[in-house]
Amino acid sequence: MKNIRKIFVFAIILFASVSIAKAEIPEEIITSIRTGNAAKLSKYFNQNVDLLVLDFECSCSKSQTQQVINDFFQKYTPSKFSIIHQGSKGDSDFAIGTLETDKGKYRVYFLIKTINKVAFIHLFRIEAQTE
Repeated sequence: MKNIRKIFVFAIILFASVSIAKAEIPEEIITSIRTGNAAKLSKYFNQNVDLLVLDFECSCSKSQTQQVINDFFQKYTPSKFSIIHQGSKGDSDFAIGTLETDKGKYRVYFLIKTINKVAFIHLFRIEAQTE
């Protein structure tokens, strides 16, 4: 009986620590990347975003960022997106994922900062994935 109680307490502690450490990435961001919807994704862009998409890099306005990502989605139609790693520190959350398109696989990185309980993407990168 004591062993069962110890296992139960250990399981609760383990579950609680994993839940606390997990980043809070809004599901709409993941869905927008998966479906190639730059307009929905843009709702989460900060006023300025550090952007890298393949060979294009800039500190872009929200509207420029939407246009660049929309152009990418038009040229490389997404078919699948999955988060492979995520984490958080303070008010910032990050995620790294794999985006599968009709022309290959790409690594996607983004950094979200929460301001007044609202998530904003401050950094967004899409790079060719090398395997």
